[in-house]
Amino acid sequence: MSLFPENKPFADFTQNLDIYLRARFTLMVLVSAEEERALQSIAEICERTRRACLTWDLADGFTGLTALQFPLPSARDPLTALEQVEKIEAEALFILKDFHESWNNPQIKRKLRNLAQRLKFTKKSILITSVHTNIPPELKDDAILIEFPAPSAEELQEVLDRLAATPGVTVQLTEKGREKMVQAALGLTAAQAQRVFSKAIVADGRLDDRDIELVTQEKKQIIRESEALEFYPVTETPDDVGGLDILKDWLRMRERAFTQEARLYGLPAPKGIALIGIPGTGKSLTAKMIGGLWRLPLVRLDVGALYGSLVGESEERTRRALRLAETIAPCIVWIDELEKAIAHGDLDSGVSQRVFGAILTWMQEKTAPCFVVATANDISRLPPELLRKGRFDEIFFLDLPTRQERQEIFSVHLRKRQRLPQDFDLPQLAQDSEGYVGAEIEQAIIDAMYVGFNAGREFTTVDIQNALRRQVPLSVSQREVVQALRDWLGEGRAQSASFREAREAAQQFVPLQIRSD
Repeated sequence: MSLFPENKPFADFTQNLDIYLRARFTLMVLVSAEEERALQSIAEICERTRRACLTWDLADGFTGLTALQFPLPSARDPLTALEQVEKIEAEALFILKDFHESWNNPQIKRKLRNLAQRLKFTKKSILITSVHTNIPPELKDDAILIEFPAPSAEELQEVLDRLAATPGVTVQLTEKGREKMVQAALGLTAAQAQRVFSKAIVADGRLDDRDIELVTQEKKQIIRESEALEFYPVTETPDDVGGLDILKDWLRMRERAFTQEARLYGLPAPKGIALIGIPGTGKSLTAKMIGGLWRLPLVRLDVGALYGSLVGESEERTRRALRLAETIAPCIVWIDELEKAIAHGDLDSGVSQRVFGAILTWMQEKTAPCFVVATANDISRLPPELLRKGRFDEIFFLDLPTRQERQEIFSVHLRKRQRLPQDFDLPQLAQDSEGYVGAEIEQAIIDAMYVGFNAGREFTTVDIQNALRRQVPLSVSQREVVQALRDWLGEGRAQSASFREAREAAQQFVPLQIRSD
């Protein structure tokens, strides 16, 4: 029995392409960076359906991809190639490689439109391979866009098996190690996976369980080149985050949500959560903590990197990034400061609205187990449709930490710096830091450490208290903004991520006054 599930996206692709051909769709655009793998799959479909298949490109002209019952035509330029397609009297699929480089020529574009309309009365179809989804407006009514799916775990397993069968290659993977090796390669193209596996073999002369980390590191580098997605290490645990007990309990309840056991029980995979709140309260740290708690890969979607200068480039980058995230599922997709996705408003000809709309649609309709963690600081810039049920499983508000939480935060950051929390007066520090967020508490400890270091001694509780007094916390410098956020929580629009008394505290909070001493 296979270790991996059936490759449903690829099965859908082959089935749909066969339907398009039988329905006499005359012009199709196949989007894929894996030309070789795509052509192999198309050739198998054509052979199975006894349909002739030819390719054409500027370098080699026409080439038969399957057995032909007619002479191979000759053409060295795009216009002649289209004329030859029109002349051939046979049931055939013509694959035009990189034809998007030519279709901006008005004469070729017009000829392609004419041909797409005339072929409706024949058994011939044209398929153009491309690496992007940009189609001239004149062709959109005649063309259908098809996206070639990335390799599944089962296909990557075949790549690994072929490599293992190569003479001189030593593979010493356990059954579990083989499964983890393939899972580590998910998100790569077949060619990229083969290169990564080969590098692992060359590094120490064999492929074994120790090479899984090497494959993971190579994959991170390759996916980083996609510009909009970035892998993050998942070293944080709930112990590294002070407070937020309600949120932690919610996450622990869903720790096994992506297992086969949960599927058999009938549980759907959770969609995601929104973390709204005051800057510095640990929203980004929480996203990293979820990856460590659930032991899932964490990828950050950089919304700013989605925007490009060319027409349609931003939308294409968005689709490519979201497809890549689905490929490596189950995973956690962290969208930091989501309000930035619509930061440009009406000043960019609607590009930001389309990018934001694409993200919203994907969040609603995705079937891959991608758990979205979206963070936001400015709720006034978030449209109502974002926060409705269906996008997220829950919306959590990260408030100013309570006294008990502040004590935990001090303890976390002291342990992080190899200090014993019991050597400090944590209850007093928690009282003195009322109105401070976690990031400000951490900075106070760092400032106190500088004082102790330069004095040639260990820093003390008094040093931290003095550092707190020197700071102007957000609850003072941005009092109106903080209070507006807390009022939003008080209206019952979100669940507090903190202790259960946090909601009442939000109503009673008096901003910290700046001390003169």
